[in-house]
Amino acid sequence: MATTEAQHSRLPYRAIALDLDGTLTNNAKEVTPLTRKTLLKAQADGAQIILASGRPTYGIIPVADCLGLEKTGGYILAYNGGKIVDCKTMEELYSNFLPAEVIPMLHQYARSKGYALLGYAGNEIVTEMPDDQYVKEESRINRMIIRKVECLTDHLEAHPTKLLMTGDTTAMVEAEKELIELVGNYIDVFRSAPFFIELVPKGIDKAQSLIRLLTQLNLTPKDMIAFGDGYNDLSMLRLAGIGVAMANAAPEVRAEADYVTLSNEEDGVAAAIEKFCYNKG
Repeated sequence: MATTEAQHSRLPYRAIALDLDGTLTNNAKEVTPLTRKTLLKAQADGAQIILASGRPTYGIIPVADCLGLEKTGGYILAYNGGKIVDCKTMEELYSNFLPAEVIPMLHQYARSKGYALLGYAGNEIVTEMPDDQYVKEESRINRMIIRKVECLTDHLEAHPTKLLMTGDTTAMVEAEKELIELVGNYIDVFRSAPFFIELVPKGIDKAQSLIRLLTQLNLTPKDMIAFGDGYNDLSMLRLAGIGVAMANAAPEVRAEADYVTLSNEEDGVAAAIEKFCYNKG
């Protein structure tokens, strides 16, 4: 793995870790021209760009392509850190999987409650409830098509890293508690949005995967600036040399961040990079 770019960076923060939805992308799920220009400048000055998201790999690749990472280099942390991918080679540097015995338990629970449960297969979202509004939102976020299946467990990709349960906010608060009681000894259960419950391997979060990657890059957490807006970003904001929350972040995230920048609609990422990496603003 190439390390010379990061090691010889002129910037005070040689790694830039970015959540996507609500952080790097605006509400239209796009990287604005100013934010893109600022990140390209930082990368040209030696910073490693790391896209750290709960999205599947396929859903992150368009953002990586927008930033030219397939040519210049960079990294994807998909599934909240369940997979690490080198953008230049598309090599999987790390991956973890849900225990096989837990998947039927999650499936049975979702069916008994009438909640939507979805997984991923290539460029498709697979689910038994394709008309669920939150399944459609996951499709919109990742630009992945939805495929209806009769039995979800028969159509998941081999060794899935993540499943996603969706439903109304009040229902998901209770479901999170029940699932932690049911399978919390085997997997991690948390909400990445009020209507999304992430179901991922035990001990997987963005901070742990960033530690793995930074070690391979001969960098430390103090060399990293991290950006986020959601509860699943807290671990990497705490880890980073400086953790930056967006103005639109959850109140608890803003409270724990080292700095609160402008919102994702106001090029908050660009503003903070100029401030902390280039001493402007």
